[in-house]
Amino acid sequence: MTKNWRPATKLVHGGTLRSQFGETSEAIFLTQGFVYETAESAEARFKGETDGFIYARYGSPTNDMFEKRMCMLEGAEDARATASGMAAVTAAIMCQLKAGDHIVAARALFGSCRWVVETLAPKYGIECTLIDGKNLENWEKAIRPSTKVFFLESPTNPTLEVVDLIGVARLANQVGAKVVVDNVFATPLFQKPLELGAHVVVYSATKHIDGQGRCLGGVVLSDKQWIDENLHDYFRHSGPAMSPFNAWVLLKGLETMALRIKQQTENAARLADFLADHKAVAKVIYPGRKDHPQADIIARQMTGGSTLVALELKGGKSAAFALQNALEVVKISNNLGDAKSLITHPATTTHKNLSDEARDELGISAGLLRLSAGIEDGDDLIEDFDRALSAVAS
Repeated sequence: MTKNWRPATKLVHGGTLRSQFGETSEAIFLTQGFVYETAESAEARFKGETDGFIYARYGSPTNDMFEKRMCMLEGAEDARATASGMAAVTAAIMCQLKAGDHIVAARALFGSCRWVVETLAPKYGIECTLIDGKNLENWEKAIRPSTKVFFLESPTNPTLEVVDLIGVARLANQVGAKVVVDNVFATPLFQKPLELGAHVVVYSATKHIDGQGRCLGGVVLSDKQWIDENLHDYFRHSGPAMSPFNAWVLLKGLETMALRIKQQTENAARLADFLADHKAVAKVIYPGRKDHPQADIIARQMTGGSTLVALELKGGKSAAFALQNALEVVKISNNLGDAKSLITHPATTTHKNLSDEARDELGISAGLLRLSAGIEDGDDLIEDFDRALSAVAS
């Protein structure tokens, strides 16, 4: 019956486990370990002959509820909840690679994601080739006999480029590589990478899943075989486990996620249209607009736009800083996916560690800003930008 539930219902009821007390809200199991009725039952559980929890680093009832709910939403067979989004990214990539293997990654990545593939992986003898992921030919040309992983974000942070997931997955399958997709900007409500052919999906649950600026979290989702053969032991022994308390907070966040995303996306679309017509704005990039460079791909693989808008001001860094400082409703923060509208200057924050050349390649100019639309009244947000942009122009 549950497989026929629609997303909003899955977000409220998926994976719920109730104790003998029949609580309405999911319980928080704040425990490090678990006890066994007999020594024989402990032995059987460690052997995997009986089901049950062993240690909170491996999993807990609260974490299990979060993982099951995410699986139902994503259409995945299995998942592991991690302490942060970057823990999810690092685990998903490193758990399946060894020295001599090769990663092909789209160069348009969050700064820490680029660090993992460009700096961390090579320390362990894993090579990486960064490409312009918008062009399928670049993926094909970068393939080597040792290529094991394709890694990408779509839409990308912060310029909202979109990658052809179906095409990338087809190429990966031809050489036996696994496609790992960071799906944070699309959310599982607007894009289903596993249905499009990807093998592994990762989220920073810190973003839209929590959506209210309360805690960190991440999750890795895939089929059960991949989890068992690659992530299971890595996860147990390297210890990136999510706190049960954070899992509970994220379960509460999932209950309202559909409502929040709907309002945030409506606000983002309205702001994108308003900003695109403003004389102080040089360029607007939004996946819901027909002028997006990859609008044809978006129509094939996404069912909605995004809560994010990229805008470039004509006045460069000084104009970008002036706009941020003049905004009142919209707050300056490097986070995103929050109920509050947030804005950041990627060149001096999230992508500051990239070289000038790398930022130029990605289109992260001095005047570029990344806007994360919140759930405020859309008219208030437009009035806030109208007033702030007027102050910048003057």
